[in-house]
Amino acid sequence: MDFVITEDARIIEDQVVRFLNEKIIPVESVYAEQAKTIENGADPEVMVDLRAEAKSLGLWNLFLPDEKWGAGLSNHDYSVLCEHMGRSQIASRVFNCQAPDTGNAEIIAEFGTPVQQERWLKPLLEGEIRSCFSMTEPDVSGADPTGLRTRAERDGDEWVINGHKWFTSGAIGAEFAIAMVVTNPNGAPHERASMIIVPTDAPGFNLIRAVSVMGHTGGGGHCEIEYHDCRVPAENLLGPENGGFAIAQARLGPGRIHHCMRSIGVAERAFEIMCKHANERESFGSKLSEKQFVQEWIATSRMEIDQARLLTQYAAWKMDTVGKKEARQELSMVKVVVPNMMMAVLDRSIQCLGALGVSDDTPIASMWRNGRALRIADGPDEVHKMVIAHRELRKYR
Repeated sequence: MDFVITEDARIIEDQVVRFLNEKIIPVESVYAEQAKTIENGADPEVMVDLRAEAKSLGLWNLFLPDEKWGAGLSNHDYSVLCEHMGRSQIASRVFNCQAPDTGNAEIIAEFGTPVQQERWLKPLLEGEIRSCFSMTEPDVSGADPTGLRTRAERDGDEWVINGHKWFTSGAIGAEFAIAMVVTNPNGAPHERASMIIVPTDAPGFNLIRAVSVMGHTGGGGHCEIEYHDCRVPAENLLGPENGGFAIAQARLGPGRIHHCMRSIGVAERAFEIMCKHANERESFGSKLSEKQFVQEWIATSRMEIDQARLLTQYAAWKMDTVGKKEARQELSMVKVVVPNMMMAVLDRSIQCLGALGVSDDTPIASMWRNGRALRIADGPDEVHKMVIAHRELRKYR
């Protein structure tokens, strides 16, 4: 494996880091204040300005390896950029690299028809609209999507959708949802579901509420949706009928590694804050940095972050060289390793900062609140460990 990114990516990296340090991080508190008064998922004024400037500089849609639609960077190149973005919770949105839009853009680019790409993908990549992904259901295990119940039935030239979803992230203010729905209820477990593009203004698409997550309901929300005789045109089917699971896997591979890349950036920011505080804070006659247990936190955190980064870069490199399917084991491993590492580093940082650490005077508490869900999102730790073990055991049968 070659750890050196391309020259094009290095130039972009310099621009991203400079923009992050000079433009984004200094206005994080301004964004937080403005966001409190914003409704309907709209961007605060400071975000609108940042996005316009980033777009004018070409720091835009960096996640798409397809040069037709994005920057044409490899997964390995993007992993470095995505880590930098993870240092600020608003940076991904600034560069139009935020979930769930990234995953939705990827599958429309790969599986969408030219009409779908013109209608939905282009304005998404231009930053004119937002989207959401509607898969998880409250009545069945999200870890086992073969149990999905939301149905879509063909009625002439329309699909009629009925069902109950939640954690449809980003639904408030979104122009459309990509819904995973059962179209072949009697089919084999992985041949039951399809993906359908659902405009959020379609009759029968009912946004019930933003589910409170760790006390937070802001932004686009993690929303509960009821589909009641929701009719959409038949041509809104994304990809092959009953091919929803294959599309979901194509979507979740890059999505998982993007989460992990950003999580490493989160851990680095928390580590940086912890080290600076330890060097400045005095307690019981000496700096915190002179306490042996604080040194243990710092040493362990440094080792864990670097180990997680290497595994993530290896997974990204393997996606580039042998494909997403052959990198499945590494993607499962980083999905377990990185969020757990991030939460451990955040917890040590909170402990080091004391009362300051649980306040919102630093980004640590917010990072912890938002980060905990990543041990569940895109597959819980336990499912990934089960899959990892099955693949390893299969080698020795």
